[in-house]
Parts: sequence; structure tokens; C-alpha cells
Amino acid sequence: MKKQVGLYYSLPQIMWLLVFFAAPLGIIIAYSFLKKGLYGGVEPQFSLEAYTAMANPNILIVTWRTLKMSVIATILTLLIALPCGYSIARSQNQAMRLFLVIVPFWTNFLVRIYAWIAILGNEGFLNDIIRALHLRSESVQFLYNQTAVILVLVYMYLPYAILPLFSTIDKFDFTLLDAARDLGASRFQSYVRILLPNIKSGLVTAGLFTFVPIFGAYAVPLLIGGKDSYMLGNIIADQLTKTRNWPLASSISMTVTILTTGLVFLIAMRKPREQKQVFDADPGLITPVASGGR
Repeated sequence: MKKQVGLYYSLPQIMWLLVFFAAPLGIIIAYSFLKKGLYGGVEPQFSLEAYTAMANPNILIVTWRTLKMSVIATILTLLIALPCGYSIARSQNQAMRLFLVIVPFWTNFLVRIYAWIAILGNEGFLNDIIRALHLRSESVQFLYNQTAVILVLVYMYLPYAILPLFSTIDKFDFTLLDAARDLGASRFQSYVRILLPNIKSGLVTAGLFTFVPIFGAYAVPLLIGGKDSYMLGNIIADQLTKTRNWPLASSISMTVTILTTGLVFLIAMRKPREQKQVFDADPGLITPVASGGR
């Protein structure tokens, strides 16, 4: 009886997933194995042309660029998010700092992108400062390059990394760091040997929350980077709207989905390792504080 009641209450969620996730995914999978229509769309004929077309050098270049920019943006995001999450966890005013992290979510995604265009544009805020300081008479081209795209991607997805890191660090026993310092470890050693291994789950979660959406980014490369900074999301959109090659767009979409889902699956299926000892018997980490010991 309880199982029937549970199934009854789960029907809305199941229907939602079937209609808005499983069905569209099934259509994309089916389209990727069909032949491109003469005037766009698809023809009901089985074909692997869409997958063989992915060996096109232009698509391979964009794939490599997407992977490279996603990895760089994810690493930079984690490097910024880690001290931010640590600072919030050690703060006496966590609510206010978390509020400041969440505030950007109140603004539309596209509005935030156009705000960066206003900052980095030829007549934007940065160029106004440069001209006001008489550093250069001409405008500096900050936009329409990969550096600008990575910068904006880091800004956009930084909260997604800060929140899981804060949640993990907030549960950490900070007396372990004090104990490591008492045993002779430097501040850097105590962070690397004690803190980082204990917040590994938060780092992995933050990395996934950042890498997966960045890998499928569309609006930021389009508006901030231009043609030379196109990523796979832009290629998919072009194949759907401009060249109307729906099978190729579907095959690229499936490739992105498989790569990101596979990454999440591999990490989720890893067997939890045995918890390591807090202090390792490494003379580089633990040194006697005094000759008489403690």
C-alpha cells in the first residue's frame, strides 16, 4: 500500500521528466542517426553522416577550444572560489556574505553579459579610465577574444563554485589546522595536507557545477567572444538555425551530453576511499617544536 501511495505521489515528477527530458533527448538521439533533408530538417533514412561529419577539422578545432577554455575557466573559478568559501566559513557574518554571493542570481543572465560589454567595450568603463589617466589615446580591445570569454564565464559561474565549497568547509574541524601548526607544519602545509583532502568532495562538486555548464556555453562566447571564440554550443545553434543541418547539430549535442554525463557518472561511481589519517608521518610536515618535545 505504501509503495502504491509513493508511486502515486511521484507520478508528476515522472511525467515531468518524461515530457521535458526523456522525450526531447530521444528526439535528439533519433535525429542524429537520420539524413539531412535537402532543404533542412531530416529525412527518414538511417545514416551515420552526422557522426562522420564531426571529424571535420573545423569542428575538431572548436571542440578542442571548448575543452581548453572550459578547463581554464573551471580552474580559475575554483582558485577564486576556494578562498572565498573559506573566508565565508570563517566569518562571523556568514549570512551577509552569502547574500552577496547570491545577489547576481537576481539579475537576468543576458543582462549580466551586457553589463560586461558595457565594462569591456571600446567606449566602456575600463577604456574611459584608461583615457582619463592618459595611458592611451585609443581604445583597448578588451572584447571579442578568448580571454574576455573566460573572464565572463568565471564571473558567471563563480557562485556555483563558492556555495558547495562553503558548505563543505563550514563542516570542517578547524582545530585540526591549529594542531598541525602546533606540531610544526607551516600554514601552507596545513592547508594543503589537512584542509584540501578533507574538502575534496566540495572541490569535486564545485568543479562539476562549473565545468558542465561552461562546456555547453552559448550566450557568453557569442556576445563576448565573437567568431574566433566560438564553442560547441555556438556550432550547435548555427547548425540548427543557419545551415539547418539538424542531424549534425543533434550528433554534436549528443557528444556534449555523453562527455559531460560520463564525467559526472564516473565521479559519482567512484568508491569512497578510506578516510586518511589527519597527520601523515612525513618529516616535511611534522617537525619537533622543541628539542624536549611536547
